[in-house]
Amino acid sequence: MDPWGFFRKVDVPDHAHYIVAFFVAVIGGVGVMGNVLVMYAFFCNKKLRTPPNYFIMNLAVSDFLMAATQSPIFFVNCMYKEWVFGEIGCKMYAFCGALFGITSMINLLAISIDRYVVITKPLQAIRWTSKRRTLLSILLVWLYSLAWSLAPLLGWSSYIPEGLMTSCTWDYVTSTPANKSYTLMLCCFVFFIPLGIISYCYFFMFLAIRSTSRDVERLGTHVRKTTLIQEQSIKTEWKLAKVAFVVIVVYVLSWSPYAFVTLIAWAG
Repeated sequence: MDPWGFFRKVDVPDHAHYIVAFFVAVIGGVGVMGNVLVMYAFFCNKKLRTPPNYFIMNLAVSDFLMAATQSPIFFVNCMYKEWVFGEIGCKMYAFCGALFGITSMINLLAISIDRYVVITKPLQAIRWTSKRRTLLSILLVWLYSLAWSLAPLLGWSSYIPEGLMTSCTWDYVTSTPANKSYTLMLCCFVFFIPLGIISYCYFFMFLAIRSTSRDVERLGTHVRKTTLIQEQSIKTEWKLAKVAFVVIVVYVLSWSPYAFVTLIAWAG
């Protein structure tokens, strides 16, 4: 008897597994290739190696690792219609999924804060922005993500098979104090609170851009050259912020259903 249920199959038609396998293969392939191209461009073009772009590079690394570690294993399990890599494989798979997934979310938070400072406090940003500080921020992103990912391996919740029993994640189904507290804290501190901070940053960035544009219009022909340069600089930074915003929206749309399902399970 297998108490963990690693080799338990779920009673669904075979084509359900194959449909999931198809989408996993497509998403995984696009994820690997797309992020490899971003990393290649970053390493080949010295002009791209600016502090703000280090965050973009870090996002590409975490997304590449997410696709590379999750998709092939998920695909193989779908073809076998069960989890075939044993208990250790399940824990490692879920750990990597958590680490790289959380890193991506917190990295998007770091990008939003970086854009917020540059656009709303440009003078402070000149003093604040440096390669060393950016790399330190990226290190903190990884350490924060590592702490949440290690917790289930150290006894706060656990990693188990989920859904069609072809992938693994933290145990949000079993109703124990450890599982319920971990699920709630994870959703709050890795998804909803970062999302709230990102929303705050973008709201005030939008207000700053609108205010600057109005000031330039009001000054009209008497506008000084320095004011025009400042407006152009802010608009350039806003372009990068808009690109990041699209990534954030897609990321949130992708993970929101999962977050809500885990909270529904948490509520019983």
